[in-house]
Amino acid sequence: MVAYPFVGDEVGGSHISAVGLIRALDRSKYVPLVILHRPGKALEGYLSERGLPFVTSPEVAVMSPRLLHGIGSKLSGAFGYVRTTARLSSFLREKHVDIVHTNDGQMHATWALAARLSGARLLWHHRGDPGAFGVNFIAPILANHIVTVSRYVQPTRPILPVSHKLSVLHSPFDHPTRLPDREACRCEFVRELGLPEETRFVGYVGGLIDRKRPVRFVEAVHAFLQRFPDFPLVGLVFGVPSPNLPNPEPAVRTRALELGVESRIKMMGFRAPVEPCISALDALLVPAVNEPFGRTLIEAMLLETPVIATRHGGNVEAIVDDVTGFLVEPEKPEAFVDPLAKLLMKVGEHRRIRSAARASALTKYGTAAHVEGISLLYERIVGRNDRNIGARTTAP
Repeated sequence: MVAYPFVGDEVGGSHISAVGLIRALDRSKYVPLVILHRPGKALEGYLSERGLPFVTSPEVAVMSPRLLHGIGSKLSGAFGYVRTTARLSSFLREKHVDIVHTNDGQMHATWALAARLSGARLLWHHRGDPGAFGVNFIAPILANHIVTVSRYVQPTRPILPVSHKLSVLHSPFDHPTRLPDREACRCEFVRELGLPEETRFVGYVGGLIDRKRPVRFVEAVHAFLQRFPDFPLVGLVFGVPSPNLPNPEPAVRTRALELGVESRIKMMGFRAPVEPCISALDALLVPAVNEPFGRTLIEAMLLETPVIATRHGGNVEAIVDDVTGFLVEPEKPEAFVDPLAKLLMKVGEHRRIRSAARASALTKYGTAAHVEGISLLYERIVGRNDRNIGARTTAP
């Protein structure tokens, strides 16, 4: 049995990737146990729509890596962590869990020690900062294996050598068999927003968090309009703030007002499905820094929406500049202008980039390859002759 614990209060890229893996697992070999700390919130609905059952975690405090960093000097925090670990360890033994597969910083911090004390193996799936405390100080000690979503996010200063238990596996992506009608998607948003028929769209798609630089998106749209003031361009911002991080939406609105482009920036909130939203765009702009490996970027490539992204983080592993998209200098909104002008004003350029991008994404990114890679890691960390993780069929 493989346990997948989640907080449950949001649905982000890590959740989409993990759910894609869980749904595709070979049930004759692996029994997934999805665990939610906070049922009744966003992730429960997402699981229900996809037919995945879950169980509720024992009532414990959800830890954060920052708490563990200073826990030695916080006696009450240390006692709380001991209680949490004891309850979760007992829970894992009762459920006969063989592997705990954690997918974000809070779940790493909350479940890592409990997994090892219960006798289960720990697969630490790292999707964030390569310099993070957890992946450099906790994972080297407790994880049986560390898998990262890109080379960029491999731990930079691990306290112990990890090369013998470190793999890179890109996130899984479903390949759309039928592409949305791009013109119909564009026209739908033109009608919804009451804009002129000739309006063209560029977009920001993702969580509204500072690392993804939504304010830079506004500045990139402004920079383009400074050079081409008569071009009917509108920027669409798809996404909502994270419940656990500062909300940059007020700064986005303020910056648009300061630059005089408030009528050209539309806050679209969360939309599902996202495919028509991405297909309505002439280009996806990715101004993020320290992006581990953005799902939206690959989804856009699969949908034949050209991508202009910063030359930073995992973006450089996904895009070949001027072949499958464009890479520009980070923190320089004006750098987006030239490649965007190419895409908007040269039909042949748009067709060239989007065709190459889809062909590349279809070749490199698929659910089957990801599931096969993770399954091999499960077998490796358990040991083919140590435990048969397919033999336990206790339902959640």
